[in-house]
Amino acid sequence: MKRLLLALLFLSTLNFQLSTIFAYTNPILPYDFSDPDVIRLGKYYYMTYSTFASTPGLQILRSEDAIHWEYADAALPDTIPGYGDRDACPAGCGVWAPSIRFNQGRFYIYYGDPDIGIFCIRSVPKTEAIPCRWEPAVLVKAGKGLIDPCPLWDANGRCYLVHAFAGSRAGFKSALAVCELSPDGLQVIREDEIVYDGHADNPTCEGPKFYKRNAFYYIFCPAGGVRKGRQLCLRSKSPYGPYEVQRVLEQGDSPVNGPHQGAWVDNWFFHFQDVGAAGRIVHLQPLKWRMGWPVIGNEGRPMASDKEEGNPKAVGMTVEPVRDEFDRRFLAPEWQWSGNRRALYYFCQIDSSQLRLYTYPADDVQTASNLLLRKIPAFTAFTFEARVRFTPNPRNQDHEEAGLIVHGRQSRTLPIPGDEQWWLARMVVDRNNVCRCYLSRDGKSWELIGDEFHVVAGEWVGARVGLYATRDREPINDAGYLDVDWITFTPLTR
Repeated sequence: MKRLLLALLFLSTLNFQLSTIFAYTNPILPYDFSDPDVIRLGKYYYMTYSTFASTPGLQILRSEDAIHWEYADAALPDTIPGYGDRDACPAGCGVWAPSIRFNQGRFYIYYGDPDIGIFCIRSVPKTEAIPCRWEPAVLVKAGKGLIDPCPLWDANGRCYLVHAFAGSRAGFKSALAVCELSPDGLQVIREDEIVYDGHADNPTCEGPKFYKRNAFYYIFCPAGGVRKGRQLCLRSKSPYGPYEVQRVLEQGDSPVNGPHQGAWVDNWFFHFQDVGAAGRIVHLQPLKWRMGWPVIGNEGRPMASDKEEGNPKAVGMTVEPVRDEFDRRFLAPEWQWSGNRRALYYFCQIDSSQLRLYTYPADDVQTASNLLLRKIPAFTAFTFEARVRFTPNPRNQDHEEAGLIVHGRQSRTLPIPGDEQWWLARMVVDRNNVCRCYLSRDGKSWELIGDEFHVVAGEWVGARVGLYATRDREPINDAGYLDVDWITFTPLTR
């Protein structure tokens, strides 16, 4: 049986103690996991993040030590709620800034869709670990521009929800609101009250996370924008305020810009850093309490490692090589579709250990819903290579195309000749995010295809690399297809 080597999926062999801070170097996840939220239940930490328009959506990772993570589940495996039979929700929409919590034997995940409202997805009753079964999504609070929700179940069983506003839909931002939900977390029973307005001192406050410690309610939230912002902490003796405010994490002389929204768990604080083309990568900071306020990192400054000695830059996690030979019935969890997953997009040919992607109608490759994509690493040059063969439909071959793709706001493709022969296709991305494309028949002599170009991020996400197979929308009763024997993803030292 051929083995699939996975870049991120490895479990820690360490026995984690809460009082211990392991030797680690940030980022702990040098890939695009935007807006991470984390909880701990039993021996596992669970993380979810913004998956926007991609499926599987609401992916969930788990870890035993808060440092090494593996994929565990996806609460939206096939479709993004609220878009009917459409192939995809618009780019940059869908799942924004989720929060994950555990209450009364269920996992709860809340997220905001900026065009629809706030959704909740619960696990079935008596769930104790993830992976698990999930109930259908419930629209808890409808409204354009309602984003970044996070619930808090108080000791008396009452449930409060804090959320932010997307200026592009709501018409204003830089404010946080709290409402009360039914004890099961699925209905609003007391409407919003704005509990904090950051226009004067902390504009673009968003991404709130709700906690209670001792007698105080705490809201952790970023402000000032993704690239140059900081982390705030608000506290009050009532969920509705008034709230005191302190800045608890700022870049200072650290190389870590942002630092943006995340989660407090145990003695840790998780947050992301926007690094451009590779997206939003995850950092881990120690957290302690002083005079009722959190002290994060090195007295409020992001740390590159647990000690910082000899680690002047916030880089260092090894990016592992990957080889996928498609010898399983299901795709590895690193792969995501650019839209709602359809069974007719692909076929895993187990007997020949190959993947077949069928061409699917699209207005252009930029908006195609059947792109099969994976994240790229930060601070690392790499090659993405595949052995592929394109067989167009003879009656539509001038209107079909397939090959490799770098997907972002400006996607670029490496088309494969439709001559039904096997080709080796390669994309080489250097540390400056410059990409060059090559084709070869024998793996020895390579032809440079097209001009070099800069890889750019997508809409709220990092750029991704992968495979595409598209055709125009002229009606036809069959499709061409791209066969993929294997792909490799190899980090480069240069």
